[in-house]
Amino acid sequence: MTSATTDRVTLDRRVPPLGGFTLTYLAIELKRKLRNRRTLLFTVAFPILMYVIIGARLVNQPLTATPISAGGPSVASYIMVSMAMYGAMMSATQTGAAVAVERAQGWSRQLRLTPLNPVVNVVMKMIAGMLLGLLAVVATYVAGAISGVQLSPAQWIVTGLTAWILASAVFTTLGLMVGYMVPGENAAQITSLVIVLLSFLGGLFYPLSSMPDFLQTIAKFTPVYGISEIARAPLTGDAFDIWALVNAIVWLAIFVAGTAFFFRRDTKRV
Repeated sequence: MTSATTDRVTLDRRVPPLGGFTLTYLAIELKRKLRNRRTLLFTVAFPILMYVIIGARLVNQPLTATPISAGGPSVASYIMVSMAMYGAMMSATQTGAAVAVERAQGWSRQLRLTPLNPVVNVVMKMIAGMLLGLLAVVATYVAGAISGVQLSPAQWIVTGLTAWILASAVFTTLGLMVGYMVPGENAAQITSLVIVLLSFLGGLFYPLSSMPDFLQTIAKFTPVYGISEIARAPLTGDAFDIWALVNAIVWLAIFVAGTAFFFRRDTKRV
């Protein structure tokens, strides 16, 4: 009597390397964003327009006690960095609206049928949103340079990288969280309103010293405060504020955790 042998069959899905992170999927995310030309035009053109209207005429007004002729920054450079941050924030949060559309079309539930790790999905969307935000920062800085803003190479690099990396990372995850939390038709309106409100409360459009004391206290707890303080420190000459960095990191962690939570909640019926 011979015993029959059967192959063991498993229904478990094999987890791909890096949780499913691939350059192909990242490229797809980027192409989807770049196809939306109206969004690109709005998020890139608006901060440039605001800088031209508000900041370009102040290119010869010194920001600090150091004269511009002696290498000091101008008020225009301060506004340029702020508008670049605003553009990066607006560009990044558009990811949220795209996610909301995915939910309405059932794409997010389809992803849960794959071995793609939810955190990896968030990370890839965050990277794509950050690259979109880079366009706004570069475009605004080019407008500043054309209008006559003069900064040292270190100031150009440090302010630009901070405005791009921190603002895009934090607010891409905010957009993703809102996108997974609310219906598709409401995500874009909510994120735009939140960005405008946080920009005013966080002192992005004007120095905190010009705000009432109670608003200055509130501003320090907003996600805009830490990023703007770090980005503009090379211009103002202020010492590095460790609490500003803590502010940015804490808000990034909150938004990443919230995005992962709402992603799982949205797709748990699969």
